[in-house]
Amino acid sequence: MTLDTVRRVETPEGVELDLPLAGPVVRAQAWLVDALIRGAVWMGAVLAAFPFGALGRGFGLLALFGLTWLYPVLFEVLRRGATPGKAMLGLRVVHDNGTPVGWTASAVRNLIRAADFLPFGYAAGLLSCLWDVDFRRLGDLAAGTVVIHAERPARPPNLPAAAPVRPAVDLTVPEQRAVLAFAERTASLTPERARELAGLVPALSGGGAEATARLQGVAAWIAGRR
Repeated sequence: MTLDTVRRVETPEGVELDLPLAGPVVRAQAWLVDALIRGAVWMGAVLAAFPFGALGRGFGLLALFGLTWLYPVLFEVLRRGATPGKAMLGLRVVHDNGTPVGWTASAVRNLIRAADFLPFGYAAGLLSCLWDVDFRRLGDLAAGTVVIHAERPARPPNLPAAAPVRPAVDLTVPEQRAVLAFAERTASLTPERARELAGLVPALSGGGAEATARLQGVAAWIAGRR
């Protein structure tokens, strides 16, 4: 069973992927960040070109064109689907099958942004996001793309210094996570409480006075220390 904010796709290899979809609120926040960045860059370009008269005005129009149409496409394709605003909010644009967005799809979704603004204030795009089960605006529907929450790199466990000890029994993934969680928490436990908890798994800790240190060593082994 999946949540209604997750799109499940199956790769040609038969592997199922869950794409955590981004809703209209966080997407609007990312758009606002990008709008502020583009506005600041354009104002800087206009001020720099102002002394050059008509030539400067032409440069300002070129800068406006580039920031409006090239900015999102270049960032989405060359920066793993994320403009600066999307990157700040932890979002990415991908094809609706989970593959990285390409030049054609990015160009289409951004060109049709003009239709998303109709009749005013991004109304069509907002209605499309609210209506579509995958929160796709008109440009996404035309390009076959979705906006998802990017996976954040896993934080390495903060384990105490301990000599690695190979576990005496095979551990499942949940059991490995439990051992790592114990090792991370030992600093906040009294020695007696830590030893009591370690003693609950004598097959790993061996029990006794060295139970805590031995279980910490097992955690170090699981974390890849050798």
